Amino acid sequence: MLKQVELTYSFNDLEPYIDELTMVTHYSKHHATYTANLNAAIEKNPELSQKSIEDIFIHLSEISDEALKTALRNNGGGYYNHNLYFSTLSPKGLRKPEGNLLKQIESDFGSFDDLKEKLNNAAATRFGSGWAWLSTDKSGRLSVSSSPNQDNPLIETRGEWTPILGIDVWEHAYYLKYKNLRLDYINALYSVLDWEQIANLYNKVKAS
Repeated sequence: MLKQVELTYSFNDLEPYIDELTMVTHYSKHHATYTANLNAAIEKNPELSQKSIEDIFIHLSEISDEALKTALRNNGGGYYNHNLYFSTLSPKGLRKPEGNLLKQIESDFGSFDDLKEKLNNAAATRFGSGWAWLSTDKSGRLSVSSSPNQDNPLIETRGEWTPILGIDVWEHAYYLKYKNLRLDYINALYSVLDWEQIANLYNKVKAS
């Protein structure tokens, strides 16, 4: 059975940037529901139980049952995307990238500020619900993109690109506090993003 990532902080620890009620609702309701629905789909299709969620995404197009494919895409995406999102937040994390990740950011984007501008644009201009991503491939290159709904780069590129940072721009991620001011929420996230954890994910993909 797949499980939600365990939070290393309390629901109110990201205040004032992400409010407690949003965290409780987001993690305990939305993320929990995606996880439960994904496990229900896998339980009905035991051949999937031995596969990682990444492997399911990479081979999603090969599934002939359209209802199952949709369930895996929507609920699997909701499970995976939120695991990434919550795991890269911290009340005491590293607030700027360092080391090899920073060097690659400077190589691919020019500077950390240039990366933030691209991420902000990808997140702010995503029409409706979805995500903005910082992703890497096994060579260590970095890419910024956005996806609708609960899609992600693993699904879209069949595993060529792996996200290491996801900005959730579904309204449930920010509307209780920020209302329609999505960009204010996006900018606030940088105060709780843990770039040490993001770097760990980056190095893990490169080493795979």
